[in-house]
Amino acid sequence: MVTMQTGKASRRATRRSIWPRFGRAKWDRQPTQSSAVLIATVGLPIPPAVVRRAMELSRGRPVAIISIARIYGSSMGLPNPGLLPTRKEMDEQRALVADAIDELEQAGIEAWGQVAATRRYGKTIALAAEARGAEHVLVVTPKAPAWRRFIEGDTARDVRRRIRRKNADIPVEGIAV
Repeated sequence: MVTMQTGKASRRATRRSIWPRFGRAKWDRQPTQSSAVLIATVGLPIPPAVVRRAMELSRGRPVAIISIARIYGSSMGLPNPGLLPTRKEMDEQRALVADAIDELEQAGIEAWGQVAATRRYGKTIALAAEARGAEHVLVVTPKAPAWRRFIEGDTARDVRRRIRRKNADIPVEGIAV
């Protein structure tokens, strides 16, 4: 910026804010490609039965897959890089999603995949279903006794609760592996 009176660069234009350097990181936006079915997993392999069920429900329309890489710790604690998923864990999640996409594309169904790192996996899955306009959500859950699901939480129940909170009428199906 040049001032009219002196012809020199103004002092105001030369100052730079320090906030872009130390401000909040810019994260990727939520993908919004439309899909009939969303397959969600929390780090578990996606069995062929879930992929077949998704093909039945989609009736040839696109299918989306989301895999959650878990961030450990509490949201109230101090951030610690040791609680984040490692590069190896992220690569494993990408491989799970890529395998499911390959299986769907071999059947002639268009598919998209996403890997998200989060503490609140139920909320993230519900947001992904809403953003993609999914009509069905299939959640891959581990086989566990009722007492263990009570202690650790049931992923399908958490997703169902989050989706109902948004007044959406999307059926959520938990499939135990």
